[in-house]
Amino acid sequence: MKYIGDVVLTTPIIRTLREAYPETYISYLGDAKAVSLLQNNPFLDEIIPFDFSKDSLPYQLKMYALMYSKGFDLTIDLYSNPRSALMTFATRATMRIGGDSKSRGKFYTHRISDDGLLKSAIDYHYMSLKPLGIVPKHYKTEIFLTVEERSDAKRLLQSIGVDVLKKIVAIHPGATWPNKIWLKEHFAGLIKNIIEKTDCEIILSPGPHDSELMNYLKNQYTSRVTILPMLPVRELASILSQSTVFVSNDCGPMHIGVAVGTKTIGIFGPEPIEIWFPYDRNEGHLPMFKKLFCSPCRTTSCFREGNETMECMKLITVEEVFKAVRERL
Repeated sequence: MKYIGDVVLTTPIIRTLREAYPETYISYLGDAKAVSLLQNNPFLDEIIPFDFSKDSLPYQLKMYALMYSKGFDLTIDLYSNPRSALMTFATRATMRIGGDSKSRGKFYTHRISDDGLLKSAIDYHYMSLKPLGIVPKHYKTEIFLTVEERSDAKRLLQSIGVDVLKKIVAIHPGATWPNKIWLKEHFAGLIKNIIEKTDCEIILSPGPHDSELMNYLKNQYTSRVTILPMLPVRELASILSQSTVFVSNDCGPMHIGVAVGTKTIGIFGPEPIEIWFPYDRNEGHLPMFKKLFCSPCRTTSCFREGNETMECMKLITVEEVFKAVRERL
């Protein structure tokens, strides 16, 4: 798996596989950054990091050779893109499970056809376990943090001026796709409400291209708003575990917040919540989404013009998001 959210959403499958095969050696290959979130997962024997930034032929061949040398009996490709299909084939496992594609299906011994029905990402992954006779069992995502990691997170917050004795609201206002970003003015309004109507501390989680957005939000307020440094994803997970509520656009950190047990509010625009927010409302998790005639468009940028641009995001109001935050406090 390549992306943070994708990796987190496979954790129920990992637990289910381990319970089905308690004595089996289970390895997990994925993006080097994202799979760090699987460290200390008691249901895995090995994590194999793949650096997608290295496109050189020697590195690629090295990874293919590694997969061949492992001698796996079973390989499950949950990603099923051209490279993962080749990696699966390279294992030479007697049973290779992957998506039923005309171009890549030949690399698998068991092909999984998508029935076209709308389902959560977790249920979609569970389809790959059908050839093994394994039925869906677990749905809760999980990241296993150590006591030391949680303590380090608390010390980091203290070192940058956050009062850890107060409740903390974490906010991730950025996203990779422009279409997935709630209006910066709305985030500013949400912060204003939290400052004026609660006693909470506020921490802002930046993405790699969010410096302008961070400065805009920080400059609106002079106290109780702290911008986190750019952190490795596992350290971010530790920080979010110290927060009472997490508000995030639809992106990788949103999934991290849920997996560490923080009550998470996900703000959605182009993507269907049925797929990407399969989380228990009874545990405090809530998606915010406005259904329009064009929803879900699943595009990276809005095709509508003028005042109608990003209408799905504009219709999610500051008041309703703040109400959801206060209820979870």
